[in-house]
Amino acid sequence: MYPKNHTLSTINKAVICVIFLVALANCSSNDDLERPTSSTTDTPTTPPDTPPTTINYADIDFSSWKVTLPVDENNNGGPDEYQPADLINFGYQTLAPVQPFMYDDTDDESLVFYTYPDISTTNSSFSRTELRELINPSNSRENWTLLEGGTMQGRLKVSSISENSNSGDTYHKVIVMQIHGIISEEDMDIHGFASNNGPPLIKIYWKDGFVWSHKKSLVDETTSGDDLLDTSSSTWYDIKENLGYVGFGAFDFKIVASDARITVTLNNETPFVYEDVSLDKWPFENYFKAGNYLTTTDANAFSYVKYYSLYLTH
Repeated sequence: MYPKNHTLSTINKAVICVIFLVALANCSSNDDLERPTSSTTDTPTTPPDTPPTTINYADIDFSSWKVTLPVDENNNGGPDEYQPADLINFGYQTLAPVQPFMYDDTDDESLVFYTYPDISTTNSSFSRTELRELINPSNSRENWTLLEGGTMQGRLKVSSISENSNSGDTYHKVIVMQIHGIISEEDMDIHGFASNNGPPLIKIYWKDGFVWSHKKSLVDETTSGDDLLDTSSSTWYDIKENLGYVGFGAFDFKIVASDARITVTLNNETPFVYEDVSLDKWPFENYFKAGNYLTTTDANAFSYVKYYSLYLTH
């Protein structure tokens, strides 16, 4: 038999051991609770808002352009027109009469000009949906001379046009750019003309996929003085230049007018230069035009011209 003190010591040791084991188990349990556990489920998050789709439009500043339409909705005997103040700041998008003829195609960031034979302007048999430059939006009789000069450039294409069954051409022809002549206010006052309409100095045609430049030249280069103001074909006629093939694809075009000199440039080709007596004697002021001027009155004819950009400088 063990001594009494030995028994108590043994019991004490046993109790201490049990307490230690319990404490150890508790620590282990607490560690398990505090230790991060892996999980295959990610914490749910709110997906970021999808940014709004940006809508891009053709690069055209309407502050110096009015538009002429091929219809007479206001029954005034001439084609309807809308001024720069109506068109700027996307105002053209809110004009119901304009939308069938000049509207955005946001798929390719273009402005579409559509026309068909209907109402024509004075001194013309053909209809157009066409922009007319106004260097002074409040006075269409204020224009520029060749000496003052100017540049128009744009990217465009003929996207669709009617077939021509009445001639040897495959399609109808359309004028997409112009420098148009106008009799100055001074000459109007001096001569008392009934109309200030002058001949188009430059016409840029699309003909069966080819881009042509027509330029007015004197029939008789010795013509001078007031006789130069005659606008008929007996005084001025077109000389014509084929600048190249574009088909129905987009192309860049640039017209630069200066004193007795005009250059026309298709894409990155070498500019074609006009520099002659007729330009030196050109008696008219000028304004630029751009758009869709369909040169036929055939029933069911139509044309669609798209502009991606259009710039003016003076």
